[in-house]
Amino acid sequence: YNGSSNTFLGWNWRANGGTTSSNATGDITSTVQADPSGGFSIFTYTGSGTSGNTVAHGLSQAPTMTIIKQRNSSNGWNVWATGYNNGDYDSFAELNTGGAWLANQGGSGPYTAAPGATLLTLTSYGQVNNSGSTYVGYAFSDIEGYCKSGSYVGNASTDGTFVYTGFRPAWLMIKRVAAESWFVMDDKRDTYNVVEGVMQLNGGNPESTADYDVGDFLSNGFKLRISGVGFNGAEQYIYMAFAENPFKYATAR
Repeated sequence: YNGSSNTFLGWNWRANGGTTSSNATGDITSTVQADPSGGFSIFTYTGSGTSGNTVAHGLSQAPTMTIIKQRNSSNGWNVWATGYNNGDYDSFAELNTGGAWLANQGGSGPYTAAPGATLLTLTSYGQVNNSGSTYVGYAFSDIEGYCKSGSYVGNASTDGTFVYTGFRPAWLMIKRVAAESWFVMDDKRDTYNVVEGVMQLNGGNPESTADYDVGDFLSNGFKLRISGVGFNGAEQYIYMAFAENPFKYATAR
């Protein structure tokens, strides 16, 4: 966190200034800290072990991505995204690995129904709802002009795919559906195009810039400038992007 002469990077989401509230809307009571205007919430709960039980995520619209981690176990970071198979609710990937997206997991997936405007309907899978285990979750919903999660298909060309977000990304996470690492780019390390500073989330590797001219952050989305399979092979990718501030139509810098 603070090694002498080392350089560090941090990304931060403001939820509700540290103020939490108890939400008993679902079968499982959650403690929630939420910023609905920014489409972001943090929620904690204790699992019931009962498939079909619900828990409130704290937002007022359905999330397009959720990340859940069991706090008292070494289980993986469970990531669900609407961009995969149009929100296939029992499929997921793990943020701590570079493994492929796991499809059609049934009771070994995170949900028994698509995430709703207020509630998540859990399976009894240990990563999300083991009886007596404690969990922390992060929910993200699309906010026009600020946050967008989805998918795209690459074209394996340096004149790569353009992905429309409706705003200029300041932070971008990309994950290939097939086995590949989670990569993040931002506009604080790369202040002009082409964006090349890549951080790998699922490992301790240092920042990589030498071989990655990934793409351009544009006023209404991002354009890939790389043909490599990590970002723009002829296959499917999941992404999540954020603008600088949660202001509608705020694309100026």
